[in-house]
Amino acid sequence: MVSQDYHILAQFTPASLDRPRPRLYGHSLARYLFELAFMVIAIYTLVNLLSVRFLVDGVSMSPSFESGQSLFVNRLDYLFGTPQYGDIVVFHNPSNTAEDYIKRIIGLPGDVIEIRDTILYRNGAPIIETYVAEPCTPHSCPDNRWELGDNEYFVLGDNRNHSSDSRLFGPIHHSLLVGKVVFRYWPLSDIGIINR
Repeated sequence: MVSQDYHILAQFTPASLDRPRPRLYGHSLARYLFELAFMVIAIYTLVNLLSVRFLVDGVSMSPSFESGQSLFVNRLDYLFGTPQYGDIVVFHNPSNTAEDYIKRIIGLPGDVIEIRDTILYRNGAPIIETYVAEPCTPHSCPDNRWELGDNEYFVLGDNRNHSSDSRLFGPIHHSLLVGKVVFRYWPLSDIGIINR
C-alpha cells in the first residue's frame, strides 16, 4: 500500500524538482555589488544636495575652529528656518562671492550693533561672549555702530583681533548665506556635532 501511494505521488511531482538547481552565486554577487554601488552614489548625492564641505583656512575663528579642520555645512537649515544668535555660518564674501568665509552670527535683522571702548553691544546691552579668543584691542575694535536692515546679519570671527568680518564689510545679506555649520569631521580627534 505504501509503495503504491509513493508511486502515485511520484507521478505528480514536477520535473523541475528532479533537475539540479542553477547556481546563483555569480548572479547574487553582481546584484549585491550593483545595489551597493547604487546606495553609495545615492547617499553621496544626497549629502551633496543637503550640505557642503568646508575647509577652515585661517585663524579668524580660533579657538572654536582651527586652520585645516573640515566641516559639514547644512544648506537647508536657513531655507526652512532663520539664523539665530551664535550660529556659526559659512557665507559668500560680499566683495568676492567665489570666496567663502566662516563666522559667528552676532546680530539679526532689526538689531543695533555697537562697539564702544572695545565692548560689543546689541540693542544697548553688552554681549557676554565666552568663546572669544582674547579681548579686542582698540585698533581691531574701534568705536562704531550698525543698524541692521531686513534680511541683514552681523557676523564676527571669534578671534576678533585677527578676523575680517562685518566690522570691515558691514552686515551681510541673507542671500549670501551658504548654511549653518553642523558637524566637524576632520581631524578625527575633533570629530563631533557643532553647538553654538
